[in-house]
Amino acid sequence: MTRAKKVLITLALAAAAAGAAASPALADSHVPVTTQDSHTPLPPGDSHTPNPPRG
Repeated sequence: MTRAKKVLITLALAAAAAGAAASPALADSHVPVTTQDSHTPLPPGDSHTPNPPRG
């Protein structure tokens, strides 16, 4: 094997190892998407309706 082939094989193996090591980190960095319900939940009793004036 020539020196150039050895270097290319070494680089290919290093890239494959780096990709295999990084794939779990990439998989954990996403945020799950919910279906149809993407609003922020409101606390109980907060209906956002204005109160009538008192007095």
